[in-house]
Amino acid sequence: MADGEKFHLTKEGLKKIKKEYEILKKLKMAKAKEEVPRILHSEDVNPEYLSFIEDFSALETKIAELEHILKNFKLIKPPPKKQKHLVNLGATVLVEIDGKEEELTIVGRLEANPAVGKISNESPVGRALLGKKVGDEVKIPNLSKPIYKIKKIKYQLS
Repeated sequence: MADGEKFHLTKEGLKKIKKEYEILKKLKMAKAKEEVPRILHSEDVNPEYLSFIEDFSALETKIAELEHILKNFKLIKPPPKKQKHLVNLGATVLVEIDGKEEELTIVGRLEANPAVGKISNESPVGRALLGKKVGDEVKIPNLSKPIYKIKKIKYQLS
């Protein structure tokens, strides 16, 4: 993760990350209190010890990653009233693709989940939709269904 990098999060996304961070810190404390398996088992390194160290290291890495996010996040807020007609972070956009309607919510990459209609502002579709308004047709190169017609834009962030 690059220094100065900002992570765009909704209030819901921030809450989930904080919860995960607290759970992992408690888990790390519990793991630190566990009895560490002996290093040597005859002439070989004890596999239990290696597993313990590997788990502990992975836990510390994930905690450090979450700390970095929590120090460098930017909360997604609805835009000012005069800009709500444009697609921005946090917008839920109703688009028509080949005659079918689909609802997409533009979020930061950490919360993106295309299966539930949450797309990253950094994805090709997310980038192409940003700044557009109702009625615009957006061409997305290299997609099987490249034309997205914007039908509706709404903001539901609390």
